[in-house]
Amino acid sequence: MNAETPVMAGQAAARPAAPVCPLLVVISAPSGAGKTTLCQQVLAARPEMTRAVTCTTRPPRPGEQEGVDYYFLDPASFLRRVQAGHFLEHATVYGHSYGTLKAEVLGKLRQGRDVLLNVDVQGAATIRQQAQAEPELRRALVSVFLTTPSLSVLEERLRRRGSDAPAVIQKRLSVARQEIAQWRNFDYLLISDSVAEDLRRMLAILEAEKLKSARAQAPEF
Repeated sequence: MNAETPVMAGQAAARPAAPVCPLLVVISAPSGAGKTTLCQQVLAARPEMTRAVTCTTRPPRPGEQEGVDYYFLDPASFLRRVQAGHFLEHATVYGHSYGTLKAEVLGKLRQGRDVLLNVDVQGAATIRQQAQAEPELRRALVSVFLTTPSLSVLEERLRRRGSDAPAVIQKRLSVARQEIAQWRNFDYLLISDSVAEDLRRMLAILEAEKLKSARAQAPEF
């Protein structure tokens, strides 16, 4: 103990904080429900949390950096990793492949850092399946499904976004119906309200998960 932190007479020296198992937080939602915004808000509010950097076969966009935004792989390299079983989950979207490496997630968890994953419903299902065979992942995993109060609210948000044609919006709503039907497979259901309220509820979930006896370790007396 240094000279700047003396122990008063009769006062016990402070014990180090009990270790807590880090979390692997998986958030899924229909397109337009606010998943990306929520993830950004959580990362800003919890600087000790980190997102898993995913791999993609699409070319980098202006300003994107290797190892920061994505790991950029050519299709052949991506396929070799799939065949070797390196991915926790992977999918092909609009002609490009995306995937989350097991080593990326486990490496950060082993550093004691909480990891945030923004994936679709199919990706979340794959991660749950993988976690059944990996005790380290199973202990860390927390899954959250975010959705709007109704499809009409979701449609309004998609239209307000102004980035999709009407036909594309209808296709997204059709997919959303199928995704919402899977909500019972998640640990938590978060009905989207305002950005601030969504963040408050998400932080409450994280705090509750941190306090679970299965993850925490009581101090020794």
